[in-house]
Amino acid sequence: MLQGCLLPEKSLEVTVRCDIRSGNLLANLPDAQQAEVFQVLLEQPGSMQIERIVSRGQVTPEGVWYDQERDEWVLLLTGGAELQLADEGAARRLEPGDWLHLPAHCRHRVVWTAPEQETVWLAVHWKQEKEA
Repeated sequence: MLQGCLLPEKSLEVTVRCDIRSGNLLANLPDAQQAEVFQVLLEQPGSMQIERIVSRGQVTPEGVWYDQERDEWVLLLTGGAELQLADEGAARRLEPGDWLHLPAHCRHRVVWTAPEQETVWLAVHWKQEKEA
């Protein structure tokens, strides 16, 4: 379906085609009992990615740390989780509504997700532009 979009910065009204996508982050959850499920919702290749992650009892394997090239902002929507950051002693407990910004190369791992229900995350990854 095409929608009209007004561009207020123009002196004339211009109607452009808008590629509108929508959905519900908590609907049609995939089965995550065997493995964590990553679903890309929106992507601007090379610069930004938004994904839904569904976990159910999964953790990062012992001794493995995520060390990502891009910043990550994560929001826990349902369930529960604990994240361990390499430079912190205790794991951080996340409950629905909690969010966390992980700068690029902030080493972290998931040490617990709720085993009795789906833990649904919204993650936004982006690459910082280099300063001139």
